[in-house]
Amino acid sequence: MTAEQTQHGGVGRFTLDTRLTGALGGRTAQALERAFGYRTVGDLLGHYPRRYALRGELTALASLPLDENVTIVAEVIEVRERTMRSRRGSILEVKISDGTGILTLTFFNQAWRSRELVPGARGIFAGKVGDYRGARQLAHPDYELFDDEAPASPTDASVKRWAEAPIPIYPATGALASWQLAKAIALLLDGLDPVPDPVPAAVRSAHGLLSHRDALERVHRPEAERDWKAARRTLRFTEAIVLQTTLLLRRAELRAHAATARHPSPDGLLARFDDALPFELTGDQVEVGGQISEDLAEPVPMNRLVQGEVGSGKTVVALRAMLAVADSGGQSALLAPTEVLAAQHLRSIVRMLGPDLSSQLVPTLLTGQLPTAERRKALLRAAAGQSRIVVGTHALIGETVSFADLGLVVVDEQHRFGVEQREALRLKGRQPPHVLVLTATPIPRTVAMTVFGDLDVSTIRELPAGRAGIESHVVPLAERPGWRARVWERLAEEVEQGRQGFVVCPAIEPKVAEEADPAAEQEADAPSSAPAASVASILEELAAAPRFAGIRVAPLHGRMASDEKDATMRAFAAGEIDVLVATTVIEVGVDVPNASVMVVADADRFGVSQLHQLRGRVGRGGLPGLCLLVTAAPPGSLARQRVDAVAATLDGFELARVDLELRQEGDVLGANQSGGRSSLKLLRVARDGDVIADARESAATLLAADPELATHPALAAAVRRRLDDDATGFLSKG
Repeated sequence: MTAEQTQHGGVGRFTLDTRLTGALGGRTAQALERAFGYRTVGDLLGHYPRRYALRGELTALASLPLDENVTIVAEVIEVRERTMRSRRGSILEVKISDGTGILTLTFFNQAWRSRELVPGARGIFAGKVGDYRGARQLAHPDYELFDDEAPASPTDASVKRWAEAPIPIYPATGALASWQLAKAIALLLDGLDPVPDPVPAAVRSAHGLLSHRDALERVHRPEAERDWKAARRTLRFTEAIVLQTTLLLRRAELRAHAATARHPSPDGLLARFDDALPFELTGDQVEVGGQISEDLAEPVPMNRLVQGEVGSGKTVVALRAMLAVADSGGQSALLAPTEVLAAQHLRSIVRMLGPDLSSQLVPTLLTGQLPTAERRKALLRAAAGQSRIVVGTHALIGETVSFADLGLVVVDEQHRFGVEQREALRLKGRQPPHVLVLTATPIPRTVAMTVFGDLDVSTIRELPAGRAGIESHVVPLAERPGWRARVWERLAEEVEQGRQGFVVCPAIEPKVAEEADPAAEQEADAPSSAPAASVASILEELAAAPRFAGIRVAPLHGRMASDEKDATMRAFAAGEIDVLVATTVIEVGVDVPNASVMVVADADRFGVSQLHQLRGRVGRGGLPGLCLLVTAAPPGSLARQRVDAVAATLDGFELARVDLELRQEGDVLGANQSGGRSSLKLLRVARDGDVIADARESAATLLAADPELATHPALAAAVRRRLDDDATGFLSKG
């Protein structure tokens, strides 16, 4: 027990809601809050071991990564002290080994450690891996030796238990080592009062689960491998049922509010639009449109997600919903993630409506970089109800923006927004507006159940007729460095046939990532050490290429002023620019039918869904599309597998499945989808689809019988704790 814990009265009695300051003392509690954001006993007991080591198990020291904090189990093989040459004092060098590799521990002026770090001693060592003259070392590491020696007069059984007891290795920081966390957790477990079980007894029995108290004990202090495995299984299901109950309650809460039912007029705006459509809606568009119409006609708020392939016509479906709302006198707000996309949406809507309907509906753009006079006009049109369709970026949620009768909120590519943004826009309605969420990123069923569990999900798979298709090819510079020149020749050939093209780069300038787009780093692996291809470097390369002497090339990226970006896009759409060298600002929604070729430089630096989105910018008219995915990633690497997967299929739903498999234990929810860090602990949507489905079924059954959870207070308390967490952002999904 630490002096701080003794000072605070030793081991107390704790509940999961006890503050860590009272349980562990102020200094320890502050360190835990700084490191992990934990404030309560339940928070820290939810810090599960990332793996378990055995006393006989040694880590592969030769493969330790430089400059990373590591926790390893190893054995001392040599200890020596030497005098420093340049200044007074000594260095204690302790060599530890796993039988194959050797790592040096270095301590300055701490010769006394040689009394405990003796050859043959085993323990856990933690620190940042450094390099000294080509050898791996830990300078001043924390460590804890195995002081629980085997029994002096052991029976075979007791020796076996001691040797096989797993040692929990926790996610740690430089300031808090794994065993320090283990000691704090052990103190809490020793003083923990009986824990109410969030999973009702009948559900627990049906799934063969441990009690919650037993699961916490076994996950943190297992006596054998079977203990922590059973504990993890129980805690994973507990996490899933609390999550699914929360989502279903959220859904019920949203449906408990009254909304204005929106019915289109028989000969109204929607009917006139449909009559003038120059093409026939696909079967999927008709079906999803029918689902939206039924939702809008209800006096409860619609909360529907429409997922559809790139180019499947989600915008038409959303516009028809806006027209149904306009028929009943209401307004619609379309929230887009970037100014380029907002302006593109407005142009598309005006074009689809035609001059007569546009003059009646007055579609209006509202973004942060509008000139003051134009912004004032846009605000007046929205507030007076003159504009029935307002398209904008996050500027729509500003305090000065108001609506006469906001009936529908359409959120495009919703994963780009935080919870506060969507909620702030929703609150601008006199009554809760209907909400329609669009995404061109196909979502596997398990993710839909987990991330979008409070929304009804509709899917558009069918593509409109007349699409010429897209050919995709990997350009493997690791194996074929000479192919880079051929990429630019191929792009020039397309331009010489009167077509246009994109070159997409992960950065604006060397070492400067696209500010407006954090998604690439979320989805892709950590970038390689080589500098990323940039808009600036590609522009220089094309300017120096003889084949591009007469080709009109222009940049487009997030640092350009709003009017400059808009002018560039207009010029590209009008055919006045041949090649656009851009960042991912063109990822979604940009629609130029004459664009036939997409070159993605350093394609391995993007995620699967991003590459699929980018590819969808070409092949949109009658021209066949060509996508060249340029990568220097070595064959077989995870980054290369992503690129190969995209080239192998145009089916976004198949790519979503592949992406989920490639991520494995990665955070599928991700900060870009949640507005914060993922709140999942043990549950993994890539792996635990069956657990999630079982938990959702159990949660639905419980709530059908007891909507208020009056007979399940422990589950209700777990839901409340979850809603107090960062999970609020994750659950509402911005």
